[in-house]
This record gives sequence, structure tokens and C-alpha cells, in this order.
Amino acid sequence: MSKVTIVAKLTAKNDCIETVKAEVIKMLAPTRQENGCIEYRLHQDSTDPAVFVFYENWASQVAFEQHMDSAHFKAYVAAVSDLITDKTVNRLTELV
Repeated sequence: MSKVTIVAKLTAKNDCIETVKAEVIKMLAPTRQENGCIEYRLHQDSTDPAVFVFYENWASQVAFEQHMDSAHFKAYVAAVSDLITDKTVNRLTELV
């Protein structure tokens, strides 16, 4: 199986930025310990602090699916679902 790259972008409601930020930061340590996690990085937009972007590399699609089934991922989704206005997840294939 080939590596899976994910770019996930979410936008917090303006009055929830700090709460969402705390929740996404909580994801870092446990996710980085998961089997199949090659890289898991979090960014906050420099001009719009409501925007957060995850850049992820997984060893396989199975590893990514196991991540989405993890307790900490499910807790994150439950915690932020009413605090965000938008979420986009792109699964990418490296060309060269």
C-alpha cells in the first residue's frame, strides 16, 4: 500500500477560536504515537486565526482509517463539531 497524505482545514467560529485551538493541540501527541503515523503537523493561519490546517502523512489508508476510529479523534470531533463553521479534508496522491 502507498502512503496517504491528508490536508484538513477547519474554520472555527470567531468566538470559539481559543477553544478549538486547545482541542486541535490535544490531538498532536496521541496521534503522533499511532502506528502508521509518519507526519502530523498543525498550522494556524497567520492572517485569519480562525483557520487551522493539519498536514498529515500516513503509511497507508488503513492507518488513516484507524486514526479516524481512535478514541482521541472521536473526542476531538465531538468537542469541535458545534464550534466550527467549515471543514475540508483532502486526500492527496503525490505525483513526483
